Amino acid sequence: MTQRPRFFPIALAILCSGSPIFADDWPQWRGPARDGRSAETGLAAQWPEAGPPLVLRASGLGGGFSSLAVAGGRIYTLGDQEDGQYLLALSQAEGKVVWKTKVGPVWHDEYGGSRSTPTVDGDRLYLTTTEGRVICLEAAGGKEIWAKSLPQDFGGSMMEINGTHWKFAESPLVDGDRVVVTPGSKTAALVALDKKTGEPVWRTALPESLGEKGADGAAYSSVVISNGAGVKQYVQLIGRGVIGVEAATGRLLWSYNRVANNVANIPTPLVWGDHVFVSTGYGTGAALLELAKADGGVKAREVYFIDAQIFQNHHGNMILHDGHVYAGSGHNKGFPVAVKMTDGALAWGPVRNAGSGSAAVAFADGKVYLRYQNGVMVLMEASPEGYRERGSFKIPDVSAPSWSHPVISGGKLYLREQDNLFVYDLKG
Repeated sequence: MTQRPRFFPIALAILCSGSPIFADDWPQWRGPARDGRSAETGLAAQWPEAGPPLVLRASGLGGGFSSLAVAGGRIYTLGDQEDGQYLLALSQAEGKVVWKTKVGPVWHDEYGGSRSTPTVDGDRLYLTTTEGRVICLEAAGGKEIWAKSLPQDFGGSMMEINGTHWKFAESPLVDGDRVVVTPGSKTAALVALDKKTGEPVWRTALPESLGEKGADGAAYSSVVISNGAGVKQYVQLIGRGVIGVEAATGRLLWSYNRVANNVANIPTPLVWGDHVFVSTGYGTGAALLELAKADGGVKAREVYFIDAQIFQNHHGNMILHDGHVYAGSGHNKGFPVAVKMTDGALAWGPVRNAGSGSAAVAFADGKVYLRYQNGVMVLMEASPEGYRERGSFKIPDVSAPSWSHPVISGGKLYLREQDNLFVYDLKG
């Protein structure tokens, strides 16, 4: 048996709910493990010229950029309609709206609309509205069970510099008996809530300063779980950079400021054994951190930093596969690249294809799915040998930035496009 390389990714059980999560479900932001990966196989290795077959089209979702959760025969998403922001449940088979619940006001702005992806946990749903309300609802009919306000209950706010402010976008993490969210305040950077009642379990206090880069407040990322250095912790990108918080107590373990930027910190960090890979756009770059035990806690050491001219991820997020990071690089450019995790060098790229703008990514069966801002969908091999495109097509009726992240579930590709939903057969 050959020895496993030091940087080999370790599988993590991210979602710990009381109900089973099946391989073809996509129950939350970025899938079962919050890493953009689907475990499905047997998908088409090459798309025809027109793309995979469109098998379902639905409407009535409302405006916004929320992605989708697919579980238990239902599709859940958030959308802004005429009189408010709604959580909607659709039939997975027919695409019809089964129920909808008003959760907040409409966000009137050029790039306004819903942002959060609902989290499915058994018979309950959890979401964050653009106004920062964290809500628990019944999955069966949408009845509200409890709600908390990140600004009012915890002093929360978004990072803001020179008036830049795009409201709350986080997708709640359900972990065991708690829900973990990010108010972003000095006294409650992260909070853990009892998932049944919404009552606080702990709050994370921050020191007076985490560094000069970025701004105080929450950012536009979502929490992931790490067991780095043998300590279970929640890793989150906030306005002042990336932090690690002890899962049992909410104690701040470590922070890293260099990756923060002065506009918006967005991508969800990648967890890789004792390592965390994080990137932001707006001319910032990326870094690999190594976690190690120190002084009764955990410290984060910078292994390397990648200059923005080599790699930066704007808001499409990243895929880790076989020791390489695949993503769209460049601020609002989405050039496909492959980054070697061991040293941060480019295995290949950047490459220009038919897509433009940021590229939202997902992974399944050895392929990376890139959804571009101009509505172009690209299938690419996850290969360190070079850029190998295996098909592309144009999403219909793109009328705004095409930003909602793709979802792969049950052999199908789900694409939210503002009010519309398009479902494609990936089995061919």
